[in-house]
Amino acid sequence: MKNSDPSEIAELEGFTNVCPFESLKEKTGKRFLVDDVEVAVFRTGGEVYAVSNICPHQHTALIYDGFIEDGCVVCPAHGWMFNLQTGRLPSGSRGLDSYPAKVIDGNVFIKVLKKEFNW
Repeated sequence: MKNSDPSEIAELEGFTNVCPFESLKEKTGKRFLVDDVEVAVFRTGGEVYAVSNICPHQHTALIYDGFIEDGCVVCPAHGWMFNLQTGRLPSGSRGLDSYPAKVIDGNVFIKVLKKEFNW
């Protein structure tokens, strides 16, 4: 993994350290709670991806338990597929929220953008 670079450290504002990179198994998800948001984190091909852990189909919190296929995570409850980079369905429709993920000094950092509701 990379060594600390001052510019990368400055870019971590708003990011949360969730785990060591090495604790993520290839193509196996892990669930984290970041700022009260359930996040599913995956390692595949040396990259780290973070998406909402809540499937929009029936609001099940099982995305982290899905399997990886063709750059997508497949929800284990009902088989819906979501692109790991964008969170979108294969049709391009909205699916899961996706979150910026960085690996610095062997640690995984996630930035969750909380939704603000203006009622």
